[in-house]
This record gives sequence, structure tokens and C-alpha cells, in this order.
Amino acid sequence: MFSRIGFHGYAPIGAAALCVVASMLNAERVQAKPSIILFISDDHGWLDSGAYGDTFVRTPNIDRLAKEGMRFTHAFAASPLCSPSRCVIQTGLMPHRNGGHKFGTPIRNDLRTMPTYLKELGYYTAHFGKFHHGPGRSFPYDHIRKSEEEAADFLADFNGPGPLFMVVCTHPPHTPWTKNTTYDPDTITLPPNLIDTPETRADRADYYSDVTLMDNILGDVLDVVAGKAISRNTLFLYSSDQGANWPFAKWCLYDGGLRVPLIARWPGRIAPESRTDAMVNLADLLPTCIAAAGGSVPKDIDGQSFLPVLTGNITTHHAVVFGSHTGNDNGGPGVWNHCPARTIRTPTHRYILNLSPDTTFTTHITGVKQGIHFLPHWDSWVKKAKTDPIAKATVERYQHRPREELYDMGKDPFEMVNLADSPEHAELLKSLRTQLATWCKRQGDTIPLEYLAE
Repeated sequence: MFSRIGFHGYAPIGAAALCVVASMLNAERVQAKPSIILFISDDHGWLDSGAYGDTFVRTPNIDRLAKEGMRFTHAFAASPLCSPSRCVIQTGLMPHRNGGHKFGTPIRNDLRTMPTYLKELGYYTAHFGKFHHGPGRSFPYDHIRKSEEEAADFLADFNGPGPLFMVVCTHPPHTPWTKNTTYDPDTITLPPNLIDTPETRADRADYYSDVTLMDNILGDVLDVVAGKAISRNTLFLYSSDQGANWPFAKWCLYDGGLRVPLIARWPGRIAPESRTDAMVNLADLLPTCIAAAGGSVPKDIDGQSFLPVLTGNITTHHAVVFGSHTGNDNGGPGVWNHCPARTIRTPTHRYILNLSPDTTFTTHITGVKQGIHFLPHWDSWVKKAKTDPIAKATVERYQHRPREELYDMGKDPFEMVNLADSPEHAELLKSLRTQLATWCKRQGDTIPLEYLAE
């Protein structure tokens, strides 16, 4: 706990001395450890907010955060699934190095995590909402609550000890989505890789409703921060664990699955209304928090601090970022979500290696036919595919992946035209294949090496 120096009882001192004391106190305030709040939403697509260009969905709190801080345009999750992505965030290690690369599997027992590092730096640590990483003993937060809606009340009452490190993980906009009552489905602009049906529009309106619900929870936390003294020295980070639960997004290594919103605000340290194209990975969140807290970033983790990007000292971070997907076999009969793949993303291109190209891709989008996670739009796509060639090609492209995929992200941001067989891209394909093989070997991920060695 920080102590305050009182001056009661001291003899009067000169104006010059008072200036020196005031200067020292001001320096102490500048150098004091910041409070750090990490707000992670669930399944929120990177384009689906006003701050990222969506003119339909209502996200006033994400938008105001972007106006007050820095918006990242090239932030990426390491996995398109909840628990593997969150294990990366908590450890700073990519999926095959932390052990939790498969959905629901725990990290290695010998690893240190966010609460461990931040507690060593003098922080009181708290976690609210979705706790989707294990084993629990590896994440020794001082205060844990399952409801993200309790975060604002806790923060309002918090007075120490020490600075605060708080993680807030919302459940929305994960399915089941809030039933829409405010959005007009007929006026929604759909992404070009979705099939336009009434069911798609209805599901999209429900999804937007859940995004707005999440944004309201974010707003509650932001309002409390604004009313406390810590607002002058709080690093606030907003992101999502991976992409939204739509075809070609969550469960997949496309930008829709891995590219995430990331906004950072730190008054006096981060320029308001700033934007960066620096490529970062969610593994970088842990070392960035450690660096902001004045600690030394461990050299044996994959993540790298992007604090110099936040403060405007540099404009680039990673030259490329990687991602991986193993899958899971829970939630339904047989094997669901089994489409293992690895990827490398440059500022201009994405290369994907699919390790099970002969497997029909079945996920909670395609396989759930009833219950709270059922999404009617997929069945409407299959029905339309019987008479519409574009719908047929889209359904086929989603459920059957070629061994290799290559996309020009500038010309084809929704990754609809595979260039892997294009002669003019042969050298680029070979280079990205080699870089991916090198990274997999370094990660101890030997599964794809036999494919890449051919």
C-alpha cells in the first residue's frame, strides 16, 4: 500500500523548498504504477463496432474509448477458439508452448500467468466474468467473480491495497445472442462472404444486440474509472478473444477468426484518436502490461511488449504473426470443429496450411440443430445452395478446405479468392510455407512439419 507523507507539525519552509517538494511529489505521481484494466469480450468481430467502420451496430463506449486512445488495425488472436486464445493471453506463450492448444485443455503446470507476474509487481489482482482457462490453481487472482457485471461495483469501492490489475471478461457477444428488439434486419449491410437470407439477417440483428449489450457493460466500467482518481493513471485495454461466431470467422484461421479489435487508452501516455497499423498478437498483452507496470519482461515467452507503440516511440512491432487451430470434440455426436490448421499473416498476405483437408468441417454453426446455440442462418444457406450457384460455392468453400490457401489481404480482405495455385504467387507461397515450418519447429509443434517438408 502506498503511504502518504503528511506535513502537519513541521515548521514553515520557504517557497523555494515548497517548489522542490511539489516537484518531487509530482514526479512520484508520474512514476507511480498505473492501474491496469484489461477488458476482453467474447466472439466480437474486429469490424463490428463504430470505431472500426460499422455504421449500423451501436457501440458508443468502444467508440469513445477509441477517441480517447489508440486503435490497432492489425491485432490478431493466436487461436480462433475461446480457451486456447485466453491461455495465450494469460501466459504470453503461443498455444503449443503453453499446452492449452486444444479447446478446454489446461496449460502446463509449471507456467506463470498474468496474476502471478502482476502480484509480484505489487498489484492487487481481480478477475470478473468468463474464466475460461485452467487449471484454476495456475491463475491465483486475489479476487474472482463469475459475473462481469460485478466489475463496475467492485471498481467503485476499490481503494487498495496497491495498484489494481483487473481483467473483465464478458460473456456477450458469445451465443446465445440476445433476442433483437431494436435493430431492423432489413437494413443491415452484410459482409460479402455471408449469404443473404432472412435468417442471416435475423441472426445478424441478434448478434448486433449482443454486441451492444457487451458495449453497455464496457460503458459501466469506463464510467466508474472516469469518476475515480485512478483515471489519471490507468492503462485501459479493450480486445476480444477471437472473431465472431459466423462462418469463415470463429473456428477458422481467416482474418474473420483471428483478427481482433484492440484499443488502448492511457491519459498522458497514449495520444487520443491515434491509430496504428503495427502488427501485434494477443500474446503481447501480458508483456505489455508487465512493461507498463515497470517490470522486466520475461525473455522466455513468445509475446513482446508493444508499449513503445502505445507511447508513439515506434510505429511497427511484428513483421509477421502466426496462428494455430487444433479443435475440440465436445458438444455433439462424432467429432466437431476438427479442421486443424496453421497460418502465417504478413501485412499484405495470409497463408493457411490445412492439416485435414479431407474432413468435412462441422462446427457449432453447422451442427447444432436445436437449443440455445442453434443459429438458423446455416440451414437457410444449405437450402439456398440447392438452387443458387453462389450459395452452393460458399457452403462448399466453408465445409471443405484445400490443403493450402493464400490470400491477398489488400485486394481480397474477406479471403474469397485462393491464390495458392497461382503461378505468379509461387515464390511467395514457398517463402511463407518455409517461415511457417520454421516457426512450428521452434514451437515444438511437429504435426504440420511433414506436410511442409514435401
